[in-house]
Amino acid sequence: MKKKGSAGDNKVLARNRRARHEYHIDEVVEAGVVLAGSEVKSIRNGKATLVDAFADFDRGEAWLHQVDITTYAFAHARNHEPRRRRKLLLNRSEIDRLQGKVQDKGYTLVPLSLYEKDGRVKVELALVHGKQQWDRREDQKKREAEREIDRAMASRRRI
Repeated sequence: MKKKGSAGDNKVLARNRRARHEYHIDEVVEAGVVLAGSEVKSIRNGKATLVDAFADFDRGEAWLHQVDITTYAFAHARNHEPRRRRKLLLNRSEIDRLQGKVQDKGYTLVPLSLYEKDGRVKVELALVHGKQQWDRREDQKKREAEREIDRAMASRRRI
C-alpha cells in the first residue's frame, strides 16, 4: 500500500538536503504548486534550488517563497521570474491546521523536495522546528558511529 504524502516512488526533481540537517521534522505534507510552463520545463531539467525556501500564509492561501527556478533558455519573452512566490494547492482544512501550528507553536513550513507525480509537479512540505547546536553534534556522532559499525561489519565479511 502506498503511503500518502510521500515522494517514495515518484521522480524526485529537486531535494533540500540542508533542511534535514538543520531542523527536526515533525510532519510531512504533499502539496501541488501553481507553475508556468517554462518553470515546469526548467524543473524537469534539474534547474531548481530549494535551499532558502519556505512556505507562508497570506489571506487564507499558502505560498512558497524563495524557490529558485532558473529561467528556461527556449522560452524567450514568455519566461518567468526565477525567485517569484508560488501558490501552493492545499485543502482548506490543511491550510487552517498548518497555519494554526505555524502561528501558535512556532513551527516553520519548509519544502523537502520537488517531485513529479502523475505528470504534475508536487512539493513535499515539512512542518519543522530548529535544531540546537548540540542536537546537530549528537546527530553527527550517531552517523559516524553507524559508519564505523558498517565498516567493521564489511571488513568482517571479507575475512
